[in-house]
Amino acid sequence: MDDVRVRFAPSPTGYLHVGGARTALFNYLFARKMGGRFILRIEDTDIERSEKVFEEQLISALKWLGLDWDEGPDIGGAYGPYRQSERINLYKEFAQRLVQDGKAYEVYAYPEEIETLRDKLLAEGKAPHYTKEMLQPYNTDERKREYEEKGITPAIYFSMPRKDYVISDVVKGDVVFKAGSTGDFALLRSNGMPTYNYACVIDDGLMKITHVLRGDDHLSNTVKQVALYEAFGWPTPIFGHVSMILGPDGSKLSKRHGATSVEEFKSRGYLPEALVNFLALLGWSHPEGKEILSKDELISNFTLDRLVKNAAIFNPEKLKWMNAEHIKMKDIDELVRISRQFIDVDVSDEKLRKILIALKDRIEELSQLPEMADFFFHRPTNMPEKTPEAVETYNNLCLELDKIEEWNQENIYAAFKIVMKSAKLKGKNFYMTLRQILTGRIEGPELIDIIEILGKDEVVARIKAFCG
Repeated sequence: MDDVRVRFAPSPTGYLHVGGARTALFNYLFARKMGGRFILRIEDTDIERSEKVFEEQLISALKWLGLDWDEGPDIGGAYGPYRQSERINLYKEFAQRLVQDGKAYEVYAYPEEIETLRDKLLAEGKAPHYTKEMLQPYNTDERKREYEEKGITPAIYFSMPRKDYVISDVVKGDVVFKAGSTGDFALLRSNGMPTYNYACVIDDGLMKITHVLRGDDHLSNTVKQVALYEAFGWPTPIFGHVSMILGPDGSKLSKRHGATSVEEFKSRGYLPEALVNFLALLGWSHPEGKEILSKDELISNFTLDRLVKNAAIFNPEKLKWMNAEHIKMKDIDELVRISRQFIDVDVSDEKLRKILIALKDRIEELSQLPEMADFFFHRPTNMPEKTPEAVETYNNLCLELDKIEEWNQENIYAAFKIVMKSAKLKGKNFYMTLRQILTGRIEGPELIDIIEILGKDEVVARIKAFCG
């Protein structure tokens, strides 16, 4: 397939939701698999809710996920500008073309009048589908003079053809929209701003988008958009509406299910490759059923025919497991760099590297590090029971550890063997009690790793503090 062009077009009205991130990911994977272009477009025509800071956060979150784009507001491209707020004149120009062609018409009704008409239709048990006959009565000479005096421009509505539409969706199959299932709809509001269904068609058409991959909550919009493509005589892109993401209880994923934004997962210490891996498997499956996948593996195996119709369940426990698996595989030096933001103590790269090697197979979220690694930086306060046998055993251990000149695991084990020959604490009790003395805990990383990382002086000091 030649010249594949796909887009991700978020509205800058909040943080990047995992649903939006998955949509971006599917478009990105398809573009990369097909050698096509991935375009980022900012749909910021919602003046009241759109904020520049949210655009910056969206871009930052996408970059953190590793979803680089080929054209966009920050890097430009042949079909810009890539912010809808910078394309207003285009929307006005193409709307006037439709009016001139008799495919759209001006409406001089105030928004509250349209709302009243909507309520009337609903009260009569009818769908709120508008027609030109319903809206034209507002276009009186008096109203037109009133608009002109107030500097208000009329809204522009599209005359929806009354015919059946069949949309061939790569995920849903053929979707039929019967004639009359959609009424006439606004293209431009009276404030001059375009509606969603209109602006995205103008943008997709002019940007030569070949495939529109998005959530199936947009499926009902498709018939309006296809009608607009036909009105302009433009080729219709291939549509694919991916399944909704549901919470573990089967309801729409929301804040009550926990974290739902990319930024929240980043702040909790999830790796971008783990989140990408997890999101890819929400609505798509690997041909061999593999679950732990790199971005390159996702790209090489991604095909549209493996997108599934059924809703995907967001399982936070599975994401946590997947993150743990990616942490295990992560290059240790890169892990040291990433972990710095979660560690608030002064520690050298060398020591942090050793700590992470000891802990990495136990970490699910990097935000756990401060608690998990606390005993490496602070002496424990909860000590095991002090018995004469324990005091004698660990005093002897201090003597042997003090003799070690080169602090390594081989020499530490040698000291253990000497002490154990005459120790009154044997085997499991010896090691379990020593772990509690050094860490204040009964489980954790390998004891020998803890001892080596703490260093001779600190280990001896903690044992002496116990022995008193």
